[in-house]
Amino acid sequence: MPGFDVQYVLLAALAIALVIAAFTDIKERRIANWLTGSIAVSAPLFWWATGLSLWPGVALQFGVAIAAFAVFAALFAMKWMGGGDVKLLTALALWVEPTMFLRLIVFMALIGGVLTLLMGMWHIMRRQRERLAIPYGVAISSAGLWVLGSHYIPQMQGGIAG
Repeated sequence: MPGFDVQYVLLAALAIALVIAAFTDIKERRIANWLTGSIAVSAPLFWWATGLSLWPGVALQFGVAIAAFAVFAALFAMKWMGGGDVKLLTALALWVEPTMFLRLIVFMALIGGVLTLLMGMWHIMRRQRERLAIPYGVAISSAGLWVLGSHYIPQMQGGIAG
């Protein structure tokens, strides 16, 4: 298993990508394909760096990503979610342990609800008539950063100390 330095570099790169996703979603109301693609294709490097087994480890990561894509693509089809959001969540599912991914989803929903309320109030105060567009990439990225900060970083520090 490679050193923890590689894991930190990969997690830092993921954190930077999540921050970029949030800011571009705020600014442009879209998350670039190159960004979500980069997150997805770099997941195998993280698996290697963490020593994730092919079975059941990698298989579970793929299973969760496929399930996430199916659920969120259905939400996209109902126009409840943007395509970039679906791709970002699917790419994150390749990185995050299945139990932590469920926590990410719950945390994302809570942040998204608060974000929707705040933007809705702002929208009403400005007396805007057009449809309210919520940059949900902010909620997804925030939840992803929370998982990194609360689970992966302390876990690696425990591995270094222990």
